[in-house]
Amino acid sequence: MDRPDTFFDPARHGFVRVAVAVPRCRVADPAFNATQTAALLEQAAAQGVALVAFPELGLSAYTCDDLFHQQALLDGCLDALAQVAEASRGHDTVAIVGLPLRVDHSLFNCAAVVQRGRVLGVVPKTYLPNYGEFYEARQFNPADHAQATSVRLLGQQVPFGAALLFEAAQAPDLRFHVEICEDLWVPVPPSSYAALAGATVLVNLSASNVTVGKSAYRQALAASQSARCLAAYLYSSAGAGESTTDLAWDGQALICENGQPLAESERFADEAHLICADVDLQRLVHERLRQTSFGQSAARHADRLQAFRRVGVAGPAPMPGPLRRTVERYPYVPADRSRRDERCHEVYAIQVQGLTQRLRASGIGKVVIGISGGLDSTHALLVCAAAMDRLGLPRTRIVGVTMPGFATGARTLDQATRLMQAVGCDARTIDIRPSCEQMLRDIGHPFADGRAQYDVTFENVQAGERTSHLFRLANHEGGIVVGTGDLSELALGWCTYGVGDHMSHYNVNASVPKTLIKHLVRWVAETGAAGRAGSRADPVLPGEPLPPEGLTQVLLDILATEISPELVPGDAAGQPGQSTESQLGPYDLHDFFLYYTVRFGFAPPKVAFLAHHAWCDAAAGVWPEGAHVQRRAYSLAEIGAHLRTFVRRFFQTSQFKRSCVPNAPKVGSGGSLSPRGDWRAPSDGEAAAWLARIGELPDTPGTERP
Repeated sequence: MDRPDTFFDPARHGFVRVAVAVPRCRVADPAFNATQTAALLEQAAAQGVALVAFPELGLSAYTCDDLFHQQALLDGCLDALAQVAEASRGHDTVAIVGLPLRVDHSLFNCAAVVQRGRVLGVVPKTYLPNYGEFYEARQFNPADHAQATSVRLLGQQVPFGAALLFEAAQAPDLRFHVEICEDLWVPVPPSSYAALAGATVLVNLSASNVTVGKSAYRQALAASQSARCLAAYLYSSAGAGESTTDLAWDGQALICENGQPLAESERFADEAHLICADVDLQRLVHERLRQTSFGQSAARHADRLQAFRRVGVAGPAPMPGPLRRTVERYPYVPADRSRRDERCHEVYAIQVQGLTQRLRASGIGKVVIGISGGLDSTHALLVCAAAMDRLGLPRTRIVGVTMPGFATGARTLDQATRLMQAVGCDARTIDIRPSCEQMLRDIGHPFADGRAQYDVTFENVQAGERTSHLFRLANHEGGIVVGTGDLSELALGWCTYGVGDHMSHYNVNASVPKTLIKHLVRWVAETGAAGRAGSRADPVLPGEPLPPEGLTQVLLDILATEISPELVPGDAAGQPGQSTESQLGPYDLHDFFLYYTVRFGFAPPKVAFLAHHAWCDAAAGVWPEGAHVQRRAYSLAEIGAHLRTFVRRFFQTSQFKRSCVPNAPKVGSGGSLSPRGDWRAPSDGEAAAWLARIGELPDTPGTERP
């Protein structure tokens, strides 16, 4: 069991804090620039930053032009480097600064890596732009023109070259590589080879003047390079103080991780500034393990990778909490409303395309679906309606069946009826109680003799009868049964083996988690994405007229209904006798656990750490914009208890149900649990290793272990 302060340390969970600095500079004034650089270095060190990147030629300023051939400026830059190195003494923070450096009678545009009062290595720029407003080849030589492999600086001989990898002694996953500006803009950047050689953090010292639209292109370059290389990418650019003789500067700083932006600076700021973010090294390493083509690419370029030299660095610096990173509470649901609407539109399109292709390929133009008045079957029915519209078939080709049992509530029965009417399907009702009573009598269950024994047999007789009716009705009608069970239920095994939430001819929901289904249904209610019954061949897009008032209202009513299997009779007031989340725990947390367990393979302590960061404060964090969600917090003790439930059910008791699921379209990169897709696992595996790791959660006041 860890001490609480150890558990809450981001570094313990594989995070490293990085920064990009944009100092104010003066052209050809190295002493001033060194002072500005040292001040930002002090700020970075105080925040527990492992490495901080500064702009290209930041100690001299990028816009010196032919002044780069003046000895006074070059000597001043060496003095400035010594000043920065002295400022780094006593810190574990690595500073990467830009300066012009003369080596063997040639001048190079360089990045110097500085830590604890020393220069650890120097990286020259590989590609020199000589087009448009750039003419660096007038002053500098490219890296491959250098003959030296080391250079003497501040009284020490240090490695010199473009193929240097810097490795942290106490953080084996922290390896970084440095390239400079134009190196990123070429078809094959040097950092691509560095990533294959093991670099997890790629650093670009850039100046990059601003023109209209260039900031978006920089964002795209940095994000795409981080995605291709499965790495973090730090990008700097020059800001206030550079010469505006012919150019302007916006000081854009970026930190990306595997294609996603983590931090960006304010552009056109007058003052020096620093951006920080915590990079998840474990996540990057897992992605490289998972994407086997990364290793194949490294093997293909093995000869090139042998040129890299390793340089050791100390640290990294201790990281004070909390985590400097946005962890969304709903990883399957974008917090930004425009992105969420786009996500919902695409999810619907994938599900509809999957179902329409299945119907075309089978030559079957009719579907049968059970409608409970709850979320999952509602969403599946909306997908069926859109599929019929797409195929140009009437929605009466959907046979919707509500099948009241012993515990069906008046509310859900009413909602199921209203929903089918609003959609315009062939709505039917089959009372399953007589056939259930016959089966209970046949197997000798006490309920058949009037005794109220509401056990699992009593529940599953109802579930099984519903499924039997659906399949036989599909035979009778010449259709296929569309399944309704969702990804969250498959993960937790909250589905009866062989019945409707588990088995069907085709399941449109199998890779859609419960939290996303809630937002999909609300999106339809708010935007009219389901269209008017029989009015068009394609779903209505957001912004077009809303669906009939009846459909909108019934969808909102369904969203406000407590999730329940309704297999045990409720009370006299009509309240359901079962609450799914009171038995399983909140789907909000289970979907969070599912995402980080399946998508990234994180161990339970890290999943709990991330969940606590996301959910510990109901007033803070990121909630889906404009969405109606329950704004509550969860303590670490609650998170640990629900995580234990998730781990036991996911790893030990439920895999056999997932090993035989029907066909279903994969919807998101968050994963599918189909044995033909993202998840293959033994049905008789143990959860002991995961449960043991939950024991690492700390015992602290207010967060006691359950």
